[in-house]
Amino acid sequence: MKILAAGDLHGDINAAKALAEKAEKEKAELVVLSGDITMGEISTAGLLKPFVEKKQKVVLIPGNHESIATTEFLAQIYGASNLHGYSMELKDVGLFGCGSANIGIFQLSEKEIYDLLKKGFDKVKDSKKKIMVTHVHPDKTLMGKMGMFPGSTAVKQAIEKFEPDIAICSHVHEAEGIEEQIGKTKLMNVGKKGKIIEI
Repeated sequence: MKILAAGDLHGDINAAKALAEKAEKEKAELVVLSGDITMGEISTAGLLKPFVEKKQKVVLIPGNHESIATTEFLAQIYGASNLHGYSMELKDVGLFGCGSANIGIFQLSEKEIYDLLKKGFDKVKDSKKKIMVTHVHPDKTLMGKMGMFPGSTAVKQAIEKFEPDIAICSHVHEAEGIEEQIGKTKLMNVGKKGKIIEI
């Protein structure tokens, strides 16, 4: 299965169009948006329209630039799925996620982040392959050293305990494209340009 994963669009409609075209060209079966879709909630108009026009299946989570309510609004308007605290299964792949971050206007506590990830994981724990989607990166990683934002201890704990095959994040723009290994999990900062993931 092919997935196009991206984050940190920050209201850039041209970036959304480019991603939709990339997903179409690569024949991706799913588009995953890992938060900061808007720029401080003020740039929501038409953001998911390019994906809808190409009839692409989209799942998303909030970043620290939009509220959970705005993310749910975008999901409902455009027929996408909000993965924040939820899960879904596509073929043999189970996805679960938690948006927001441990800093910023729309921040969550580390306990809230872990609890939401556990809630989603519990529903897909028997899936053949598992993908965890967060906005914030885990604590004590290379990508954390590249920006000024602290990593999340809860995301790190969830990776170590749940051992997803792949963990997707964004948040640190300077770390776009970086991949790291945490135990059995491949961690990817997908960034604005997006990344095709085959699983």
